[in-house]
Amino acid sequence: MDRRRMTAIGVLVVAAGAAAVVALPSFAGEGAAPPAGDSGRATAPAGVDQKVVDAMSRDLRLTREQATQRLKTERWAAGTVEKLRTELGEDYGGAWLSADGRTLTVAVADPGRADAVRAAGAVPKQVARGVGELDTMKTRLDRSGGAVGRAVTGWYVDAPTNSVVVVARAGQEAAGRRFAAASGLPASAVRVVSSTRAPRLLADLQGGDAYLINGNSRCSVGFAVVGGFVTAGHCGQAGDRTTGVDGSPQGVFAASSFPRDDWGVVRVTGDFQPQPVVNDFNGGAVPVNGSQEAPVGASICRSGSTTGAFCGVIQAKNATVNYPEGTVTGLTQTNVCAEPGDSGGSWISGDQAQGVTSGGAGDCTVGGVTFFQPVNEILQVNGLTLVTADGGNTLGGRRARR
Repeated sequence: MDRRRMTAIGVLVVAAGAAAVVALPSFAGEGAAPPAGDSGRATAPAGVDQKVVDAMSRDLRLTREQATQRLKTERWAAGTVEKLRTELGEDYGGAWLSADGRTLTVAVADPGRADAVRAAGAVPKQVARGVGELDTMKTRLDRSGGAVGRAVTGWYVDAPTNSVVVVARAGQEAAGRRFAAASGLPASAVRVVSSTRAPRLLADLQGGDAYLINGNSRCSVGFAVVGGFVTAGHCGQAGDRTTGVDGSPQGVFAASSFPRDDWGVVRVTGDFQPQPVVNDFNGGAVPVNGSQEAPVGASICRSGSTTGAFCGVIQAKNATVNYPEGTVTGLTQTNVCAEPGDSGGSWISGDQAQGVTSGGAGDCTVGGVTFFQPVNEILQVNGLTLVTADGGNTLGGRRARR
């Protein structure tokens, strides 16, 4: 596939020296009002900017007190999941928060491990397969994905149903079942669902500050790392040069992966200093203090220069998306809307970096589904250190020694 041709699809072409001025809502939304009955402003958890709480309140229809409490629960849940994943080993079957964000459920393949889950404060659920087994099945689909055609738009591991979900276009469910069977997956482990929406890349839109690739196509900064920033891989390939929106030399793509993955790393010149924040496009920013992975069911917010900031919840992990330009694996699926051009932008849960925008379906008028490339994978594969606002920089999701 011609990577340069793909990047140019739907990309905004900016004249030399021209600057784009876009009026956008902040994380809280312009003129956003608290839900009925919420007259005060709850205090955000340590490290979390109040604008994130306000955006959650708006998009998840919560009072500010409820949003604050949810963030505290999610912070506890992330640490608990990390601990139990290690403790349970191959018996770990995945974890998810309830729709209201109050209850953490942890699946176990061995009923004898249920007490360990209860002791950690979570609710155990016995399942037939550990998440490692499901991931192995999903990998079989990944290996066969090149021959699936356009009938199937993606697939992912779904921990709550202890299955691998294959997403087919409406009326093409039989093709989805044939694809799973041809890959050697047992029918009992597969669910085929249909969708009228086909994900597409969102390459022509920035999530944080804008930057230009080779002087014409535009994408967005994801998160600051030591020496540069991370973004979407389909925005550029190794060697492509980047500039600021004013045309000043900025840096170069040091590494890029697309398809299969969707991440890019840009090394910048000394004239640019990436900051450990997410632009709220209203004269302010929210801090990034780490990259601890949030569980399924957790709230998450996306920032993009076309649509502003929107929040929702994480629906699934280890999702594969069969874009027309190529198949990408290992993405996280959300119910947050996005529109063409939001690619590369920042995803944050509380004050923790989660990933960079890849693509999606739908829009911010009717809603949709959007996928992001997890940031910890980008950090780990490339040996990068995330720059954080509290000074405790992280390497692949873990605190770097200082």
